[in-house]
Amino acid sequence: MISVIPRYLFNFVFFVLLQVLILNKIEFSGYLNPYLYVLFILTLPFDTPGWLLLLLAAALGLSVDMFLNTMGMHMAASILLAFIRPFVLARIAPRDNYETGTLPLPSYYGFPWFLKYAAILIFIHHFFYFIIESFSMINFMGILLKTIASGVFTMVVMVVTLLFTYQKKRRI
Repeated sequence: MISVIPRYLFNFVFFVLLQVLILNKIEFSGYLNPYLYVLFILTLPFDTPGWLLLLLAAALGLSVDMFLNTMGMHMAASILLAFIRPFVLARIAPRDNYETGTLPLPSYYGFPWFLKYAAILIFIHHFFYFIIESFSMINFMGILLKTIASGVFTMVVMVVTLLFTYQKKRRI
């Protein structure tokens, strides 16, 4: 387990820098904002303790907030994502449950499973983030449109990223 810490530390720094230096510059009509940094939380091992999951999500969201000056909005959405993740994983678990030593990646459980898992969590994250951003439910349809458009765009960027980093199955 200790041997994977440098890899996750690199992933943490990589996703924060990718988000704040490149992806945050991409915005089409105010509706397409890719938030790829959530991939870090989505791909953490199944057996990550809840307290560590919440702590890592808070640190990730806070790091993005510090660079983007968004006053805790990414942190709140990331913590919600980490909090909901175990419930979603339990709900969409395969019949034999998850194998020990596997990761929630398409190389272990296939792209259909991963897309369902990621789509649910990305929609929750984005919807909560955009509600906090607007700080109102008056323009609910605008928030929903922004959530769906940004969620689909994030999913496309995520799938492309995963295809470039595709690896054969290996145990952690």
